[in-house]
Amino acid sequence: MTVKITTPLTSEKARTLKAGDTVEITGVIYTSRDAAHKRFIEALDRGEKLPADFKDAVIYFAGPSPAKPGQPIGSVGPTTSYRMDPYSPRMIREAGLTGMIGKGRRSAEVVEAMKECGAVYFGAIGGCAALLAKCVKKAEVIAYDDLGAEALRRLEVEDLPVTVVIDSEGNDLYRLGREQYLESLK
Repeated sequence: MTVKITTPLTSEKARTLKAGDTVEITGVIYTSRDAAHKRFIEALDRGEKLPADFKDAVIYFAGPSPAKPGQPIGSVGPTTSYRMDPYSPRMIREAGLTGMIGKGRRSAEVVEAMKECGAVYFGAIGGCAALLAKCVKKAEVIAYDDLGAEALRRLEVEDLPVTVVIDSEGNDLYRLGREQYLESLK
């Protein structure tokens, strides 16, 4: 069964999602990678306002390729998420971020912040970047244009397919899946 959610993703809504759930996201999400995340934290350190309101927001760790004529965005596949691990706990705790989309494992510090604040980590399939782009209806750079593909973008998406990899209770699909597989071999 697929769970359909519309942003904003409140912590209450995020807490209903469980590791392994298939989800389709509709609404506004953001893309950025580690260079932009570093700037977010530097802004927080200076007490400055962030370039977007990340309260109850979802950030897709991606650096989209240039759009072809008539399309809002090029291929938009997930970036390896551990590169955002130094920044994600503060984005969750201080900026109110409730959803992250990427690929790969997350650190214990990120998972702890997710559990404290009711956030989730979604996985997207990297090999499907061109297909994922078809879910993007509008894309615009809203900050850090000098970062090129890593600029902060605001996307309007429709039925973006993702899977809950780590839920707000810390359940990790990578670990659970491996355990279930090993158990099936007995």
